[in-house]
Amino acid sequence: MVNKIEHIGIAVKNIDDANVLFEKLLGVPSYKMETVETENVVTSFFQTGTNKIELLMATNPESAIARFLEKKGEGIHHIAFDVEDIQAEITRLKNEGFVLITDVPKKGADNKLVVFLHPKNTNGVLVELCQEIK
Repeated sequence: MVNKIEHIGIAVKNIDDANVLFEKLLGVPSYKMETVETENVVTSFFQTGTNKIELLMATNPESAIARFLEKKGEGIHHIAFDVEDIQAEITRLKNEGFVLITDVPKKGADNKLVVFLHPKNTNGVLVELCQEIK
């Protein structure tokens, strides 16, 4: 079961410039920057109240974020949902007919296990499921 929206991911060309913009916009600094080697991205997180924004910048021109930026430009990349049991959600959603990009969760940014649903099954929206690593 989905608990809440965990964050909204935004693809950016330059994370330093985007950090300045979002700090001005939200009135708070980024609370964490992190490189996720497996995804070839640098991430930066902002939080206001219970709402979080993740900025993503490609570190490799062959990465998924680089391809997204090439095709669509900067903007919303994905919406992430917090779940209690990512394995149970993978099974439930596969039984409901959803297609996952990968069937096995992997370590993502901000101490999370993550898996993505293919946007062709979610009205064109890339959906990420996140579970806190305990």
